[in-house]
Amino acid sequence: MKWFLFVLWLWPLLAFGQPGFVGCSGGQLMLDGKPYYYVGTNAWYLPQLASKGEGGDSIRLERELNQLNSLGIKNIRILVGADGHLTPRKVRPILQPSPGEYNDTLLQALDRLLVELDRRQMKAVLYLNNSWSWSGGYASYLCWADGDAAEQVDSMEWGAWCRHASHFAQNAKAQELFFNHVRKIVGRTNSITGRRYSEESSIMSWQIGNEPRAFSQESKELFARWIGQTAALIKQIDPNHLVSVGSEGKMGCELDIELYTRLHSDKNIDYLTIHIWPQNWGWVNRGEVAATKQKELMRRQLDRVYRETENYIRLHEALARDLHKPLVIEEFGYPRDGGQFLPGTSTVAKDAYYRFVLDHVLSSHKCGDVLCGINFWGWNGSARPLHTWWQPGDPYMADPAQEEQGLYGVYDNDKTVRVLRRAARVLR
Repeated sequence: MKWFLFVLWLWPLLAFGQPGFVGCSGGQLMLDGKPYYYVGTNAWYLPQLASKGEGGDSIRLERELNQLNSLGIKNIRILVGADGHLTPRKVRPILQPSPGEYNDTLLQALDRLLVELDRRQMKAVLYLNNSWSWSGGYASYLCWADGDAAEQVDSMEWGAWCRHASHFAQNAKAQELFFNHVRKIVGRTNSITGRRYSEESSIMSWQIGNEPRAFSQESKELFARWIGQTAALIKQIDPNHLVSVGSEGKMGCELDIELYTRLHSDKNIDYLTIHIWPQNWGWVNRGEVAATKQKELMRRQLDRVYRETENYIRLHEALARDLHKPLVIEEFGYPRDGGQFLPGTSTVAKDAYYRFVLDHVLSSHKCGDVLCGINFWGWNGSARPLHTWWQPGDPYMADPAQEEQGLYGVYDNDKTVRVLRRAARVLR
């Protein structure tokens, strides 16, 4: 009998992983032997707040984490750190200013953040790279690999940027510099707890990058190889945590759903991700958003956005079921009414869209389906913009430096918070 009871106690650990660590089983995320569904957010800037140097604000960090925790928003997607030279539209301070050179104050800030998350039983998705230059990412690694003195990217138009960024998938030297970064971060020992990062249960997933793309048809094969190599390297260093791509879905794979499927079929990729950006993708344009005070126009544009969103989610849910892996909507956003940015302005259409997207994860939870999590973009919290475009010394917000401050973020006094609280309570 004692043997039987011991097996009953041990079985959840054998099937679903260590206590406190998020795992996967049967197409679902699992935590401590139970399905793990969540409403989460994006707050790329939290390591900056945890710093004792430039940008640090321990009082605000405590306030934001406590409020998110009280709302039931306990999963946060976070940037590990920025790379390369400072440019006008890049977040600062920089974690890795040159290859292998690190700002130790920011590394310790990341340690501190993991401790604060652990205290609240919150989980982090940590992304290690970025397709976009607002944190360096591809542009920085290409700059280093090619021996350029500076990153000439802020003023590039879209076509030129895509051509430039597509070289990352083709540049073995740039990728090796990134692999060294992976080894440094994933293999780190927390200076506060003395535990290796592989032993920190506050980490849910290592993510290869924020919206990694091939950026050209010619780069797709090499891009897929890089994703596979990175995932294998992370798993080799840290077999305890999940690994994800950070993909937008079909939209981030040159509209090639077969490429997306191939990336997520890899044995080292544990779950699927998608992002949904109706305004960025042309499902609604800024001119229409600016006219949302006209109720009939608002209803028509939302109907169109709902239809496109529904189709996009269903497409990727079907793939997740085929692959027997969970799915997470880890970014989605919608503008404020009238294209406004400031707190106190109306969010009627935004709130309606949030309810629509959140209802999908609530329905999936109800029937035990593959859509297990959702991270809205993003949490402004108590921050208030001082300028339309971020300037050094301004408070960090969800919208990074290359975007208007307040474009997509949620302030702590927005009515949107009520929508989030109601959904999070269902999943607690």
